[in-house]
Amino acid sequence: MTEPVIHNPVGAAQAARLPEKARSQWRDVWDQFRTHKGALTGLGFFVFILLAVIVGPLLWDIDPKYIDIRARNSGPSLAHPFGTDQLGRDTLARMIAGGRTSVSVGLMAMALSLVLGTFIGVLAGYFRRLDGLFMRFTDLFLALPLLPLLLVIILLFRDALRSAFGPEAGIFILIVGVIGITSWMQTARIVRGDVLALKEREFVLAARSIGTPSRRMITRHILPNVMSPIMVSATLGIANAIITESALSFLGLGFPSDFPTWGRLLFDSTDYLQQYPERVMWPGLAISLTVLSVNYIGDGLRDALDPRIRGR
Repeated sequence: MTEPVIHNPVGAAQAARLPEKARSQWRDVWDQFRTHKGALTGLGFFVFILLAVIVGPLLWDIDPKYIDIRARNSGPSLAHPFGTDQLGRDTLARMIAGGRTSVSVGLMAMALSLVLGTFIGVLAGYFRRLDGLFMRFTDLFLALPLLPLLLVIILLFRDALRSAFGPEAGIFILIVGVIGITSWMQTARIVRGDVLALKEREFVLAARSIGTPSRRMITRHILPNVMSPIMVSATLGIANAIITESALSFLGLGFPSDFPTWGRLLFDSTDYLQQYPERVMWPGLAISLTVLSVNYIGDGLRDALDPRIRGR
């Protein structure tokens, strides 16, 4: 004899009201980021640039320093899709090599500026006695004329670093260091403001009430909650570093003349602007589109990481 089936409408209603499986916060961030079409396009283009400068030399193995006088000033062709320069060097190979240098400078200088800015911003926001000193130090750097300062630093340390690390590695270290130590101020101000607000939150006060040391408080409670503005500053820092490096190379104060960067290619092409305008177009487009894509990524991250916007 079978037992009767007992229907429980109350239990069924409770099961229907059960919340869905908790979603990951990063999944929500990605969903919000995807709604920003410009940011998604910028991310795709920036990934394309990274793949081009990393994988490009494997697919296009022409030496960017190889000189072929017989092919100098050639237009676009199957052998040289972007043409050649006044010495017969392949423009596409030099664009790939220059992109690797410019993007590397942007990433390394951004990392250095983020470390400095986050360190100073966290200490200034968390420790009241350091706030005035560090913020006046930040104001001092903000008041300095950056371009003349960059030129003076490069002229003072260029020869010493060249002799110590070689002409290419020495200039790379100098350019990254100069850009990094002159672009951390905005990150420091943003991080300081967020830390000042976080100090008054309930979870921080609760952790302080049970005797959590300051170092653990910063690493476990403060830093994870200021990652959003740091990530946005990172994208904008890459764009700023690429523009600064290109400006220095355009002024002839960057890498050696035989070491291609996008700024150096632009500088070398200005003398042939009227005869061969495409030489200026390729590095100019690369710099402009890369910086534009990074700025769009920053806009998308800012919207995606803002809890007031995410979920609309």
